[in-house]
Amino acid sequence: MSAKTIDGKLLAANLRAEIAEGVARLKAERGFVPGLAVILVGDNPASVSYVTAKEKACAEAGMLSREIRLDADIAEEELLAKIAELNADPAIHGILVQLPLPKGFDEKKVINSIAPDKDVDGFTPVNVGRMMIGEECFLPCTPHGIIKLIEFSGMDLKGRHAVVIGRSNIVGKPVAALLARRETNATVTLCHTGTIDVASFTRQADVVVVAAGRPGTLTGDMLKSGAVVIDVGVNRIPDASRPKGFRLVGDADFESCSAVASAITPVPGGVGPMTITMLLWNTLESAKRR
Repeated sequence: MSAKTIDGKLLAANLRAEIAEGVARLKAERGFVPGLAVILVGDNPASVSYVTAKEKACAEAGMLSREIRLDADIAEEELLAKIAELNADPAIHGILVQLPLPKGFDEKKVINSIAPDKDVDGFTPVNVGRMMIGEECFLPCTPHGIIKLIEFSGMDLKGRHAVVIGRSNIVGKPVAALLARRETNATVTLCHTGTIDVASFTRQADVVVVAAGRPGTLTGDMLKSGAVVIDVGVNRIPDASRPKGFRLVGDADFESCSAVASAITPVPGGVGPMTITMLLWNTLESAKRR
């Protein structure tokens, strides 16, 4: 068997076209466009690059993008005051604080200061709680994108066994919760560093979502024939043949998993493009609720 590649770039492009249409419709019918504010504290290169990509995506969708850059040594109270100002701004429908924050900031306190109805990252306790009990909320972007990718692969999750490897608050736990929701209706096993014999679970799985942050976490001999693999990992490994001296790989061994799976996401080009796409999705939804 040779696995089909699940093209995250193609799905993201399709969804962004739908989002752009929704933005245009909102502007024509109600006279305003969705507004997303992104706060960047400090100058972490990866964060700067990610924020720039968000700005570009907003522009392409026809959304208002407001970037607030703050020095790494500002007082936490100043950051909280800026968030309070955006909470009260009717032109802003989504607020995102780029993580990680520099040392000295209380990330939980900062995230919790975002108004839940503008928390388009889906990180505040209110939205996490609503997600867990199946109420309307902003779903966390990467986990929501993973569900969309599985659907895009052609698999109907109802009654299927899904195994999630990794229990982070950003991906592992929320994607497990989404897979188990009534709308999705999968049976879910959550594996982590304390799990004995992870392979005994993955060999039973129809879908494996691997988000462990370690290359080679999932290999082909750990899969059931025909399984769908969603690889969330992004890892740099040395490669002298590349101009930058490294290449990006996921948490799954792509070659061996592709020989057993029916479909698999590549790294890069799989889960990555979906995160910003679902951020735009949430921002549009927030604006439509006004």
